[in-house]
Amino acid sequence: MSDDSERGAEAFFNAQRAAFEHTLATAGPQAVQATLLQAWDSFDGNVAIQCEGQPAVECAKGCASCCALRVTALAPEVFVLADYLRATAPTLQRHGIDLVAAVRTADAATRGLDEAARVALRRRCAFVIQGVCMIHRARPLSCRGHASHDRRACAAAAAGRTDEVPFSGPHRLVRLLLQAALQAALRERGLAWGAYELNHALVLALDTPDAYAAWTAGADPLAGAAVDQDVRAALAASFDEVPPPPQPPQFP
Repeated sequence: MSDDSERGAEAFFNAQRAAFEHTLATAGPQAVQATLLQAWDSFDGNVAIQCEGQPAVECAKGCASCCALRVTALAPEVFVLADYLRATAPTLQRHGIDLVAAVRTADAATRGLDEAARVALRRRCAFVIQGVCMIHRARPLSCRGHASHDRRACAAAAAGRTDEVPFSGPHRLVRLLLQAALQAALRERGLAWGAYELNHALVLALDTPDAYAAWTAGADPLAGAAVDQDVRAALAASFDEVPPPPQPPQFP
């Protein structure tokens, strides 16, 4: 990455971190939902800008080749998705679809597996029904940031025939910067900010009484699903190394 690119990435990280911190501090009871919507909007807008002149991605409805990978998510993503599952459950169950039961089954099959073991298992995501992602509107940043320029290469990789897939660099970069900025903002607010394996974290969020209230009070009810304990200290240090943007002068 060039110096200009590094400065641009740092400026983007800082701007997003400040925006997330402001929303978390001022949006009241809907702060977490508002912050996550902010992240999704920023992802869409900035990916569109960064992808100008790039080959088009071939990800589309009906293509779920990459949906056997382990998915990680931050606590706000887990809690918002848990609410989404609760809200959509009655309608989906009338059509014979039970996503809550599906994620429990998936958790039992995948809990404790690392990335390599998860890929080798080749188990389709619990939320993909007949090739369609049933949580597409509420999917985590890790899913949004995983995009490919070659649908056939993805299918070949899913079948174990290749490990060469032309992934979209802008999607990945914007996702990583947004996720880091959100983690830094959560940490600044005294909230658990780590990354969690999605299936197990959702089961914990659904089954732990008052899990969301505990998290907003500073506890970590999703700790059993954490996947990044070994890198959190280094990540926190990296957040502290990035100088915050200068504050505007305050006038009486």
